[in-house]
Amino acid sequence: MSTSARGPMTRVAVLAGLGGLLFGYDTGVIAGASQFIAQEFDLGDSALEIVISAVLVGAIIGALAAGKLAERLGRRRAILVASVLFVVGAGASALAPSAEVLIGARVVVGIAIGITSVAVPLYIGETAPAANRGAMVTLFQLAVTVGILVATLVDEAFAEVSEGWRWELGLAVVPAVLQFSGMLSAPESPRWLVEHGQLDRARGVLRRLQPGSDADALLGEMRTETARSGAGRLRDLLEPALRSVMIIGITMAVIQQLTGINTVIYYDVNIFERAGIVDPSGAIWAAVVIATTNVLATFIAIRYIDRVGRRRLLILGLSGMIVGLLALGLAFALPSGDNVAAELSIAALVVYVVSFAFSLGPILWVLLSEIYPTRVRSQAMSVATMANWGANLVVSLTFLTLLDELGGAKTFWLYAAIAAASLIFVVLKVPETKGKTLEELSVELGSVPDPDAAPPA
Repeated sequence: MSTSARGPMTRVAVLAGLGGLLFGYDTGVIAGASQFIAQEFDLGDSALEIVISAVLVGAIIGALAAGKLAERLGRRRAILVASVLFVVGAGASALAPSAEVLIGARVVVGIAIGITSVAVPLYIGETAPAANRGAMVTLFQLAVTVGILVATLVDEAFAEVSEGWRWELGLAVVPAVLQFSGMLSAPESPRWLVEHGQLDRARGVLRRLQPGSDADALLGEMRTETARSGAGRLRDLLEPALRSVMIIGITMAVIQQLTGINTVIYYDVNIFERAGIVDPSGAIWAAVVIATTNVLATFIAIRYIDRVGRRRLLILGLSGMIVGLLALGLAFALPSGDNVAAELSIAALVVYVVSFAFSLGPILWVLLSEIYPTRVRSQAMSVATMANWGANLVVSLTFLTLLDELGGAKTFWLYAAIAAASLIFVVLKVPETKGKTLEELSVELGSVPDPDAAPPA
């Protein structure tokens, strides 16, 4: 597809991808705001943990609801609903008069994040052409990393401002309003339109967003799959034909979190301090370096995911993550305050984050948008994404405990062992999906009957 042909699709993907920026910003900004919130409302450690984890609880709820929402209202309208919830949650967080109101507001933000993490990759994946679908969906992960970086910088900028945490939480309203305004004029997913009998609208969307493609041929593929597979229900996810792709999706969703990425995002300053970088300002700016690295390395995935393929990037990335985690464990095994330990911890985190950013980070969302058939795609993505947020919550609640009980070295070596097991799973189970239409993948993975196969005797 030519650059000019990619233009309309890129604009739509960027608009939808603003949800990823909100995802990254709202999960990352609490790290710098939490100490000031604790002072404002006189919170102990347990109460502060509830404030921080409220977003993750909301995200699990939102991910669970997102499947039905995206199926009944459409992918675009689900994103609009999430945008409204972002505005409400961010505004209420900024104005919260008590910890209880703040917790409720953060749950609302979490619900919006949960819906976004399903609806945006789903929408982009169903709308983008096969040739560059991976890069288009990866724009969502790029926006997540940008949101995390912006959150880190905003935390630093408002650190000395009276009640600056209110500004930090409230600024999320701006991209939420921009996304809502932009998505009002965006088209609906052509596959959702076909599934709901709106063939002329679907043809118009394909001609608008994929002008170099044969819209009628693509429409024919979509109609064939819809006719052969029928309408989807949540209980259909238990069908034997879907067992393999459900195992792949849920396992990859859990792997993305159990390999430790959010220990870096949520506790990077803590990691640096424990590794011997005792100056708080130095630790914060080291965290900015890591967040910037996360953004820049995501461009590797954008450039190569549709060329090299998903499997190769996953294998290369997981291998790098294992090396980074082993080295990080070694840094913690060295004496505290040792300059070598501090330098090794930064180098190890850079290797780890770069490897994650071009592999597990974006490729999870790409795979989830590709491997399921249209009839159950929103429901299946909802279940897998809920598993992802559940694993995120488990890792977030156990990381500091693991550090205290096992020590830094054994904790990161444990994550390295999980990454090694994940690498074996990818080699044995994860299919290559690049360059194929979603309908071709459904047949290839056995999720729907092959239209060219002879009927059973």
